[in-house]
Amino acid sequence: TLVLRAKMTNQAVLHNIRILDFTWVLAGPYATRILADFGAEVIKVQPLMPEAEGKFSQGYYNTWNRNKLGITLNLNKPQGVALAKKLVGISDAIVENFTPRVMANWGLDYPSLKKVKPDIIMLSMSTMGNTGPWRDYAGFGPTIQAFSGITYLTSFPGKPPIGLGTSYADHIAGLIACLALLGALEHRQRTGEGQYIDVSQVEAMASLMGDAILDYTVSGKPPQPVGNNSTQATPHGVYRCRGDDRWCAIAVFSNEEWQGFKRALGNPSGAEDKKFSSLSSRLDNADELDRLVEGWTREHSAEEVMTLLQEQGVAAGVVQDARDLANDPQLKERGFFIELDHPELGKTISDASPIKLSDNPARYNRAAPVSVQDNDYVYGELLGMSEDELAELKEAGII
Repeated sequence: TLVLRAKMTNQAVLHNIRILDFTWVLAGPYATRILADFGAEVIKVQPLMPEAEGKFSQGYYNTWNRNKLGITLNLNKPQGVALAKKLVGISDAIVENFTPRVMANWGLDYPSLKKVKPDIIMLSMSTMGNTGPWRDYAGFGPTIQAFSGITYLTSFPGKPPIGLGTSYADHIAGLIACLALLGALEHRQRTGEGQYIDVSQVEAMASLMGDAILDYTVSGKPPQPVGNNSTQATPHGVYRCRGDDRWCAIAVFSNEEWQGFKRALGNPSGAEDKKFSSLSSRLDNADELDRLVEGWTREHSAEEVMTLLQEQGVAAGVVQDARDLANDPQLKERGFFIELDHPELGKTISDASPIKLSDNPARYNRAAPVSVQDNDYVYGELLGMSEDELAELKEAGII
């Protein structure tokens, strides 16, 4: 319904949605950035001294907070909490990713906010969720990934867990949270009812474990780490190529792909050995096959390996670093990189939304806000406060 109405008016899909954003670090800001990219008016609430987040990494903060309005508010004072509740009264949804006790300690938990605005939607995305014996546990991406089981499986047999190398859990939780909030907004549009959304970031990641939990309940044996190997495909791994620290990921599942793989290599005699004639035999001799594959990949650049294999219908991709991504012709052609002028950083380049709507695409109107950038608009225009009132609040250390 939201999309159809926006299409008729040629406006952004979420142009009539206002989000009060109390989130920080990555998971929460990523979720609200998606909403802001598609037109939601996202008001990012920051403490009076936002250096802890903003200057922790300007690139980090500005990546996840584009298209948002920025205001300052001291929630450690009753006047600040009262002002927050006024903002709740003109908002459609509240998003936060603190531990459960934080919003409750401020008097901004869902039962309290529902009294202010009965149809308000509140989204909480804590580490463990709002219930359970570990509800107050804190965590960031690597912690959440460890709890979820994925860190254990991202290692090599007999070796310590490696982990994912990035806060993958934050992105997954952000996507699930965004999906849940859109569903709640649609539900309210049909029924007039708001609701509370409780997202556990650990559960979001654990849901990606595939059949690992089911396998354990059936066999009593937990799945073991297999590194880059697979029980369903071979060759399957990351192979060194010509050049300094250059690699290509290759995955061969079916017999048809195996035939294409051999053609890409020029049908080497070693690949015709009986021990490589079927998937089961190739799996039994995976180590020897990997040596054969890497003997070939080392003679070619990663780009050559990818191209030769893709031409034969084999899944293969260069292991790209940031430099590769910045110069990726496919990403450039699809407009994946956007430029925004930031009041302090100047011209910035970041990633666009991967969601492409033909009639109402994402819009990139502004870089991440600096500290008090939108205080006058939010408090003055939206709440109707006078200049004298704003001056008093500033003097009192509220905004």
